[in-house]
Amino acid sequence: MELLDDSIVPEEAHGVKQEAREFAEEHIAPNAEEHYRTGDYPWEILEAGQEAGLVAQDIPEEYGGRGLEVPEILAMTEEFYRADAGIALTLQLASFGNELVYEHGGEEQKEEYLRPVAEGDQISGLAVSEPEVGSDLSSIATTAEKDGDEYVLNGEKYWVGNGVEADWLTVYARTDDTDNRYGNHSLFIVPTDIDGYEAEHIPEKMGFRASKQAHITFDDARIPEENLIGFEGNGFLMLAEFFNMGRVIVAGHGLGLAAAAIEEAWEFTHEREQFGRDISEFQAVQHGLADMLVEFESARALTWRAAEKVRAHDDAGYWAAMAKVKATETAVDCAEQGMQFHGGRSVLTDRRISRVYRDVRIPVIYEGASEVQRNLIFGQRPGT
Repeated sequence: MELLDDSIVPEEAHGVKQEAREFAEEHIAPNAEEHYRTGDYPWEILEAGQEAGLVAQDIPEEYGGRGLEVPEILAMTEEFYRADAGIALTLQLASFGNELVYEHGGEEQKEEYLRPVAEGDQISGLAVSEPEVGSDLSSIATTAEKDGDEYVLNGEKYWVGNGVEADWLTVYARTDDTDNRYGNHSLFIVPTDIDGYEAEHIPEKMGFRASKQAHITFDDARIPEENLIGFEGNGFLMLAEFFNMGRVIVAGHGLGLAAAAIEEAWEFTHEREQFGRDISEFQAVQHGLADMLVEFESARALTWRAAEKVRAHDDAGYWAAMAKVKATETAVDCAEQGMQFHGGRSVLTDRRISRVYRDVRIPVIYEGASEVQRNLIFGQRPGT
């Protein structure tokens, strides 16, 4: 069964999709169970991905990357997340937020910060969420106050990928106390070795265990004013645009996980016997498998359409939100059905279906929970 075929994938993304598949088969899948069990950060796999040109390669060619666009990143994502979500997220978080720098930053910023990430000498991250604030970007409380030719950061960030491991982060902070909810936040490049920056790993998670997130505190952490990305007050709008692409890629997380769940369910039901015959011969099982396939193909078609819409800036927010909801919720449904087919064996931690089941609960939350996406779909529908 080949669920992630390239017939729906634009031709320009076929090559990188094949590269990603071969890498996933060689480096990700064979190490998935071990890294899930230990929760160790997969440094060796990350380094292999950097050497293979499959990490941080959305960065433009003039700054050391390959300039991969949305369809190519999505094609990679499907393959990586089918193999293992935790390791896959580590590979993608190595340059998370870099798009904000190459789309809105100055030339000196791009050369100083993007090139080392593209060339595999550094990794980065994005710090937006806070302990008391998730999807409501206008309520972020971390401040960046101007003091001469510096900004002084104070506050906390939570769920920061690579918050401990990264060399620098893109940080979203409040720069204005006015009531302009959509114009009082800004984005900054923050090196992680400055005084006043402290980070610690968030305790063990039920899923995505090979990926590390951190709790960060800023205590009078100073950065030079030239580390401001773009201009003051434009942070919310920059992030909103950034998350359009991000949500399509998260839909790819769901597709990869759903594919893994279906593969496991299909194989198991065609091998296990009950009452003297393969359980795949029972009509109820056949209907369950059929429903999984229908929902998966629907989610994949929507996601790839959304990728084209985002690339064309054609009602991007609307399509990205729909893709994220459909693909991530389909992954949850497929994993749950797969668990049911596996019966008691489904709870064994060395089972792939068990890992997938734990992982699928996470993408429906990050980059805006499903409830938030439904608000966006209703509010941004074309013609309104």
